[in-house]
Amino acid sequence: MTKPASPSLPMEFSDEVAAARARNAPIVALESTIITHGMPYPGNLDMARSVEAIIREEGAVPATIAVIHGVLHIGLDEAKLEALAKTKGAMKLSRADLAFAIAERRTGATTVAATMIAAARAGISVFATGGIGGVHRGAEESFDISADLDELARTGVIVVCAGAKAILDIPKTLEVLETRGVPVVTYDSEDFPAFWSRHSGIKSPLMLNSPAAIANFQRMRDLLGIDGGMLVANPVPEENEIPREEMEIYITRALDNAASDGISGKAVTPYLLDNLYHMTEGRSLETNIALVENNARLAAEIAVALRAI
Repeated sequence: MTKPASPSLPMEFSDEVAAARARNAPIVALESTIITHGMPYPGNLDMARSVEAIIREEGAVPATIAVIHGVLHIGLDEAKLEALAKTKGAMKLSRADLAFAIAERRTGATTVAATMIAAARAGISVFATGGIGGVHRGAEESFDISADLDELARTGVIVVCAGAKAILDIPKTLEVLETRGVPVVTYDSEDFPAFWSRHSGIKSPLMLNSPAAIANFQRMRDLLGIDGGMLVANPVPEENEIPREEMEIYITRALDNAASDGISGKAVTPYLLDNLYHMTEGRSLETNIALVENNARLAAEIAVALRAI
């Protein structure tokens, strides 16, 4: 009896990304939850366009990743980007449910973990995001730890971020990354950043001050056969930061609100971010956009430097 042919992964490259792959040009992956769950339309579309433009200005090609009606898209053209920005009720996809969304022909936006999986599958080695997930405060009781950390340990993608989200337990997050063998490099600073703030008060495990140095570090990891990802923490520009002491006051209040309202699981982060947006009168969102743009620029520079090796 003849076995049925194995179905292929429904994955589609945008024309721009396909052309970049054909000429071996540098590509930077981008997540899509920041579009569907980060801010309302049309601000989310403006932000997505701005981030993609910055990557192009630095000589790389942007590849925003999302699942649309069961197809894994690596890069979105203008029409698909705008349609995603207007989408209501998109799934928020991580490792556990990325394949589910594809199998069930759903539409979903990719988190850090899901974007890393898709980027690696597409042969993209650099990914720019806002901040990674990590160990939530109170995790010793809730066991709430983001899948991003395990993904960084297993999937060979360089993730450029502004540190772990400051709503998390940053010391525990760094401890887990160390245990998993994930190199944590802070760009041009000895202090690990705390997303909205340039300083967390915690010394960074490693520090490098040029995209070329980061690319060379990755090259040595490849030569040694060391798998897994690398985390590059890029402090938000000084003119855009909200000082850590100020943010901590707002975060404490937001966490108290979440506990009172019984918020848990995937709902925690968007709930806290919404609280912080209102407490800071929109400043937290302005800083968020600035740091994502800053990370996109560095990620593009790293992708270009990798191609030059």
